[in-house]
Amino acid sequence: MCEAAAYILKDGQEELLLADVDLIEPDGENLRLVSIFGEQKIIKAAIHSLSLVNHKVFLVEK
Repeated sequence: MCEAAAYILKDGQEELLLADVDLIEPDGENLRLVSIFGEQKIIKAAIHSLSLVNHKVFLVEK
């Protein structure tokens, strides 16, 4: 599968926010993340970087 895992970067550390992410949508200042299982998280954050080979999305809180 090609889903990614979303991580929050805090003090240089990766903290898993949501696994098996299928969709990331901007919603004003928030991002809505949806997993392949329908689990949703809305967070006030921005995309810091992507590691496509490793299937990781790195976010920073605003």
